[in-house]
Amino acid sequence: MATHSIPSFLLCFSLIANAIYFAVSQPFVGVNYGQVADNLPAAEATAELLKSTTVGKVRLYGTDPTIMRALANSGIGIVIGAANGEIASLATDPESATQWVNANVLPYYPESNITMISVGNEVLSSGDDGLKLQLLPAMRNVQNALDAASLRGKIKVSTVHSMALLTRSGPPSSGSFDPDLVERLRQLLVFNQNNESPFAINPYPYFSYRSDPKPEMLAFCLFQPNSGRVDLGSGKFYKNMFDAQVDAVYTALSNMGFENVEIVIAETGWPSRGDNNEVGASVENAKAYNSNLIAHLRSMVGTPLMPGKSVDTFIFALYDEDLKPGPLSERAFGLFKPDLTMVYDVGLLKSSSGQIPPVIPGKTQWCIPKVEVSEAQLQENIDYICGGKVVDCEAIEAGGACYEPNTIVSHAAYVMNLYYHEAGRNPWNCDFSQTAMLISQNPSYNTCVYPGGRN
Repeated sequence: MATHSIPSFLLCFSLIANAIYFAVSQPFVGVNYGQVADNLPAAEATAELLKSTTVGKVRLYGTDPTIMRALANSGIGIVIGAANGEIASLATDPESATQWVNANVLPYYPESNITMISVGNEVLSSGDDGLKLQLLPAMRNVQNALDAASLRGKIKVSTVHSMALLTRSGPPSSGSFDPDLVERLRQLLVFNQNNESPFAINPYPYFSYRSDPKPEMLAFCLFQPNSGRVDLGSGKFYKNMFDAQVDAVYTALSNMGFENVEIVIAETGWPSRGDNNEVGASVENAKAYNSNLIAHLRSMVGTPLMPGKSVDTFIFALYDEDLKPGPLSERAFGLFKPDLTMVYDVGLLKSSSGQIPPVIPGKTQWCIPKVEVSEAQLQENIDYICGGKVVDCEAIEAGGACYEPNTIVSHAAYVMNLYYHEAGRNPWNCDFSQTAMLISQNPSYNTCVYPGGRN
């Protein structure tokens, strides 16, 4: 293949496109702030870190007053938690719930933007039958305490569930809950529905890959180019595991008649380190998963069964937690180190240069490669788009209108833009594992016409 210099349009507009970033908080992107560690920075420093990012909300596993005070008047939403060990007293004594709300909510709200109280964590999959029985009464008592304080509708009450509640999750159209838990879940969902509170769940594509460590599965879990999967039950096409897991939950809820209950992703993430037998735990994979997840959420494309919106998602976690028991991966989900530097950059910092430029409504835009991307990466994009017959690549074949200049960069630019426009013209379709960007000047030349359209 002949070699030519990079087309001038790539150089002319890269600085413009790379200067457009998300500089405001996204309400649908959150982070979990676990504190099972002995080396974490002070709450004030953590609050300043959060305020320097585009994170819209943070989930605490308890009710740390220092971090709630430090986040006062920041606008960042705060989810606080009543621990599993507190459920018994909250369930059996309404006064205990009132005292809990008086101690952990009223002194801080509304300056500290508490948006939800999670009563317990993964209780229904805990194996503790007594705790399962007490969960709903505890939630009701906390809700009643909020009602008495005139906070109904302002602060939601819910609980967080494990994906283990589902006996089937693949394909998504077969999603169903454990029959032994259905009746108890039904009662909880009636509570969610009556109080307009969300169904919070913890999907982890990482565990799906760990149980089936094939290259195609890894790409599917990391939002990277892959052949995708057709759900024969619904006819929907899935390109990543996250959407498949979320839609499996949606199907399970719909089958019980609760399709209108909002789904919130309380935890999802990928470890940056692991023991020798923990396949897939690496900085490279963690960065790919979390950065591509964030790009997917920002695109607002939604899931095949819930298109056009982004599910509120809390990434696990803000920091590594060095005191957590279990395998090494349990202590290695953090986005930041205790010294407040990044473990890896996923484009959350307001000043970060790694974020996907937003779509400009009503403006014609084209999708092209970033200048710094290697030819090997661009060839992978060409192979994915053309090898899989995703779009018609005839124009870059010998004799085609866009064959010259016969370079990887030029051919990649044409087919990446073609894919972007045929797939729906949103940022998610111009991601390609962060190798692409949007520009506003038509890159067409001679008889090579790049498809364009208004977003």
